[in-house]
Amino acid sequence: MKRIQYTTGLCGLMLLLGGKAMAQHGINSLYSAYAIGDQEEHDYTRNFGVGSSGIGRRSDNYLNELNPASYAALPRQHFMFDVSLRAQSVTYKDASTLNRQAGDVNIKRLAMGFKVNSRWGMSAGFGQFSNVDYKLISNKFIDTSPQTTTTEGSGGVYKAYISNGFRLNKNFAVGVSTNFLFGPNNVVENVGRDTVSTKTQRYAFSTMFNTGIQYAGRLGGDWVLGLGATYRFKTNLSYDKKLIVINTNETTLYEDNLPKEKYTLPEQYGAGIHLSNGTISWLADWRRQMWGETRSNTANYKLANSERISTGLEYTFRRMYGSQQIEGVVIQAGASYYKSYLVVNNNQIKDIAGTVGVSLPSKSNYLRYYIGVEVGQRGTTSGGLIRETYVNGVFHFSLRDIWFLRRTYD
Repeated sequence: MKRIQYTTGLCGLMLLLGGKAMAQHGINSLYSAYAIGDQEEHDYTRNFGVGSSGIGRRSDNYLNELNPASYAALPRQHFMFDVSLRAQSVTYKDASTLNRQAGDVNIKRLAMGFKVNSRWGMSAGFGQFSNVDYKLISNKFIDTSPQTTTTEGSGGVYKAYISNGFRLNKNFAVGVSTNFLFGPNNVVENVGRDTVSTKTQRYAFSTMFNTGIQYAGRLGGDWVLGLGATYRFKTNLSYDKKLIVINTNETTLYEDNLPKEKYTLPEQYGAGIHLSNGTISWLADWRRQMWGETRSNTANYKLANSERISTGLEYTFRRMYGSQQIEGVVIQAGASYYKSYLVVNNNQIKDIAGTVGVSLPSKSNYLRYYIGVEVGQRGTTSGGLIRETYVNGVFHFSLRDIWFLRRTYD
């Protein structure tokens, strides 16, 4: 009972801290100014160090949202709770003299999960679907006179999800994830030294569904092969829009409702492989989103099919816990390549990165601590664009406790 109270209190505290941290600004990125912003393509769990690969891996030791079918493998009578924290540092460069740095720290993911019965596993969580955070300074001509214009965007699209995985037989499992998308996207424009600001408020809401299937079977000896596939349905995302003119005292001078802004979130296909003998694991994933079928309503950018390829290796040291041999320290290395859905100035934005990670158990075996580091580069200096060189550090806290046990008496 004391352990359950401790677990519940710790989960509540982390939820409060996580909600506050998710409301803060992130890294200033030019590319988040387009469409729905920067799509979140990372997985901030133990998958992070292997390039965020995991579509083919079952969720027996952690919560794996990359494929909802993985939850069918959650251990019975266990409750899991995850919190993921990211620290990021970015250097911005252009083709001329720009060379600046920025950084931030925030909570990226909150999740919990448990096994409902012998065949059914369930998880619920909260995270980011896309992020908007930028500040642009340019010149705008008013009455033939150039005026410095500052445009700032903030917000993004968040997701709250409920996922279910079902074991069909010894080898196959299927799953479905229901995602509730919501969140603000605000743009504030100041021209010159005027005391009046123009604010465009957008708020999105939609429901999105992901499905998945997994296969796991022995190849011979200790080797196990895992295969997975996912499909995300096409979804219509609309923004309610409002135009507000305010002064420096935040007094509203003018307000008007604008026509809704609509986007079609396209289909996404994914496939993954996981090969392991319990000590050495190899993972690889492929994901593709069909943005090329979606038309953009502006000449400033175009939309193209996005594609992400990732792979990684993992080595697990075994240790004794009582009379059992269990998972000890885990070390990882991986890489990823991502072609974004954005084409700006005839350049499709690309991202390439390398990752390392280590998962550390506590003495009690109820907690695991994960530390991951990613170094990568996004964008280009051609076409008047910005190249971002970044370092991401991830701390993942995972609580695994035994619940739902019945006390027996002699």
